[in-house]
Amino acid sequence: MGDLEPLLRDLAPQVLTAVVRQHGDFYAGEDAVQEALFAAATRWPVDGVPDNPRGWLVTVASRAWIAAWRRDTARARREEKAATLDPPAPAPATGDDDTLTLLLLCCHPALTPASQVALTLRAVGGLTTAEIARALLVPETTVAQRISRAKQKIRDAGARFTMPPPEERAARLAAVLHVLYLIFNEGYTASSGQRLHRVELTAEAIRLARQLHDRLPGDGEVAGLLALMLLTDARRPARTRDDGALVPLAEQDRDRWDRDMIAEGVALVSAALTTTAVGPYQLQAAIAAVHDEAPTAADTDWPQILGLYDALDRIAPGPMVTLNRVVAVAMVHGAVAGLAALEAAEPALAGHHRVAAVRAHLLEMAGDGAGARAAYEQAARQTLSEPERAYLAARAAQTST
Repeated sequence: MGDLEPLLRDLAPQVLTAVVRQHGDFYAGEDAVQEALFAAATRWPVDGVPDNPRGWLVTVASRAWIAAWRRDTARARREEKAATLDPPAPAPATGDDDTLTLLLLCCHPALTPASQVALTLRAVGGLTTAEIARALLVPETTVAQRISRAKQKIRDAGARFTMPPPEERAARLAAVLHVLYLIFNEGYTASSGQRLHRVELTAEAIRLARQLHDRLPGDGEVAGLLALMLLTDARRPARTRDDGALVPLAEQDRDRWDRDMIAEGVALVSAALTTTAVGPYQLQAAIAAVHDEAPTAADTDWPQILGLYDALDRIAPGPMVTLNRVVAVAMVHGAVAGLAALEAAEPALAGHHRVAAVRAHLLEMAGDGAGARAAYEQAARQTLSEPERAYLAARAAQTST
């Protein structure tokens, strides 16, 4: 089965788009595709992979859809009529891979972000419910419920497998980008648990962002998001020690960074910034590029980073933008200026462990060892990530008072 997993994962969204296009029902279509994938996983290791695996899956899924349609018709107490009814005539199938349409459907505005993430990983990513549960560190029953509710909400909203009208496309695409961004961030810095990284999520986010970029090559924000993912994930090999301990950016071995990913990311964001309207993902990617292109931490162009954060704060303000800008202020103007900026911004940032972690870092820069130690200890208590907690506790222990 292990050799079949990548093939089935790649085929799953293609088969789902074909079945939903034929029968017009995402709710039942997704269930039918899962049946077909299970049949393939069971039969192909014995019978061999068919010459046309996509066609095989579409046929099996369509038969499952028709069987379910007939069962539902019977349940509606129309048994006598059902004997003479035929299922709705399918629409002509095409060979198109409508990944964009499927992404837009999975990010329907009727769904919560958590449901959008789960449904996207299931329908577009091809992950099983168990795989999504492991990746998100939530019970499998929770994921199953989210997916079931999401499909029901899509059905209740009357959504069809078609591109949304032009006036809705910008907002729907923004939702897709946000969902991919959430998936990537949860994989790159897990919000809880024993591991800092969940590579299965970052890899899936990058794969889906590439597909989206292939379909919308002229969209600057799609390019910016893909660039941001590549430039960030390029540092992953140096971000932890062999024992899993966190290594901060300034202390990482930059020889371990993936230079091919950095080159691709820089090229993407450079082209987007010069040919399209500037957006927040492009600015975040540009910041990541400045970090990645610096030969050493001391060579980082902090004035440029501060300027980029100023621009990002104007067009897409938010707590994390504010906090990261505080760090840039400190690196350019000194720790005292950074602490003043943090104090001014703190009411909007209250409760997040990274506020205490940044304060600790700035107090340490300013020479206040006792204050830094207390702030590191506070941050360690607040985080749910075991690697981050261990790192912050170690910094607290190392900080002289």
